[in-house]
Amino acid sequence: MPTDRIERAQGPAPGAWDMALIWFMRITALIWLTKSLASWATILDVIPGVRPFESEPFGRQAAIVYFAVVDAAAAIGLWLTSAWGGVIWLLAVTSALTLAVLTPQLLPVPIPLLVFGGCVVLLYFVLSWLAAQEAR
Repeated sequence: MPTDRIERAQGPAPGAWDMALIWFMRITALIWLTKSLASWATILDVIPGVRPFESEPFGRQAAIVYFAVVDAAAAIGLWLTSAWGGVIWLLAVTSALTLAVLTPQLLPVPIPLLVFGGCVVLLYFVLSWLAAQEAR
């Protein structure tokens, strides 16, 4: 009998890799939310000892605002474990890595953080693949 309910049908119980992916996404969401809050703190000039946001070059200002918004959206999507969250997060990570490599004067990022970002993306793909294989 059809109903007007919109809720998702109850599926099979999540497997071990699916739960690992969910935990990974939630932990990553907290990290990216912290990253977004740091960008907002820079914009609002609440970090003592840091150059005022207004005195930054325009390109750097644009990058800080971009990451303040995109990182927050990615964190929300990751926390909800939605597909769009993973896509927005991958956009945020790849754009940060690209800017850091191609324009280090605009977005200076230490090499260990670049390696960490690449490893986190690789781990996301591995966990997603393992969860998909487990669901078969």
